[in-house]
Amino acid sequence: MAGLKDLLQQKILEQRPRVKRLKKDYGSVLFDEVTIGQVIGGARGVKCLVTDISYLDPEEGVRFRGKTISETIAALPKAPGSDYPYVEGFWYYLLTGDVPTMAQTLEVVADFQRRRQLPGYVVKALQAMPGDLHPMAMFSAAVVLMQRESVFARRYREGMSKLDYWDPMYEDACDLLAKLPGVAACIYRLKYRNADFIEADPALDMGANFAHMMGIAPPYDDVSRMYFILHSDHESGNVSAHTTRLVASALADAYYSFSAGVNGLSGPLHGLANQEVLRWIQDVMEKLGGKLPTENELRDFLWQTLNSGQVIPGYGHAVLRRTDPRFTAQMEFCEKHLADDTMFQLVQLIYRIAPDILRQHGKARNPWPNVDAQSGVIQWHFGVTEYDYYTVLFAVGRAIGVLANITWDRALGYPLERPKSVTLDMLEAAAGLS
Repeated sequence: MAGLKDLLQQKILEQRPRVKRLKKDYGSVLFDEVTIGQVIGGARGVKCLVTDISYLDPEEGVRFRGKTISETIAALPKAPGSDYPYVEGFWYYLLTGDVPTMAQTLEVVADFQRRRQLPGYVVKALQAMPGDLHPMAMFSAAVVLMQRESVFARRYREGMSKLDYWDPMYEDACDLLAKLPGVAACIYRLKYRNADFIEADPALDMGANFAHMMGIAPPYDDVSRMYFILHSDHESGNVSAHTTRLVASALADAYYSFSAGVNGLSGPLHGLANQEVLRWIQDVMEKLGGKLPTENELRDFLWQTLNSGQVIPGYGHAVLRRTDPRFTAQMEFCEKHLADDTMFQLVQLIYRIAPDILRQHGKARNPWPNVDAQSGVIQWHFGVTEYDYYTVLFAVGRAIGVLANITWDRALGYPLERPKSVTLDMLEAAAGLS
């Protein structure tokens, strides 16, 4: 039976001729047109990135290697007694597009177990950081500190063929991904649990071991598996994914590249949304008497919120035009495990009422909830009540998708990204204003 790396190499050799043919024989074919609004609007919607890892369909949500979220969860091997797949099997699937067998999945589990020991200097560096440093700054710093371990950087210095770039990038990606849950748990226990660290359990998979190191009992192991998979990838144009791939296009290794992506994820318009939604939900509860409101009370509150010029956090999406399937997946988990949680009951109530109000209000292109509409509620329920930490969890999950992408970027020889800038004078001339 071929291992993951052997299978990946086979897939790479099959894909390279496709890329070469498109560049050589069809490179001048017009694929899309760019408007002035897109040029000065953050390049939104401009089709200029390539990835087979995931695709964001406006109606179906994200597809991982062609499968919807529900199809992906159903297809992949599950941990014993778990409703959710092994994260390691999901990694196999994102890299290859093939659903692994249980044996193939457990092979990756064992490989990650061998790779996940944190270097001692990383723990010491985290302990030496200021106590009030944001956990995302700590996480990014820990990632870039481990750059000294980079196989890609070493082999590039030694000299290697461009056709082989993917191999050390794969090794770096596996090493980094295996260690990230340990980094995240170390930061949590250091900042919020008096540095009472919990050693990794060598027998556990990635999701279960993260829950163990966090000190949180099941079903938080399933929370981890679900959370990491749902946040793994969302096409290549979002800030964290694009930044990681942009930096890697300069032949920076996985550590430099992913650290840059983590810094992008920390922005309020990207990864911080889940904690902002949770704050808002708690504020709603407080303003409405500290209890679950009636439908009429909530309806009046939501209208007051919109009429005052504010938004309903967690609702709307730049691409999706339906309920985010990542929200639905979390909803199903909560209905099984959090049915009596008052904040989750409020999430359900908002979901029943908010879309109609947003449609009547008329200013929301998409009145449906996104992934952030309840993810913070789940973490709060299981005792992770430190808002600033939530984006670190997002970052661990996002690593799965972006590290798979930069491995394939090197395999297919994608070049340094270098868009062309224009001036406002040029745009005004194109618009006939000068």
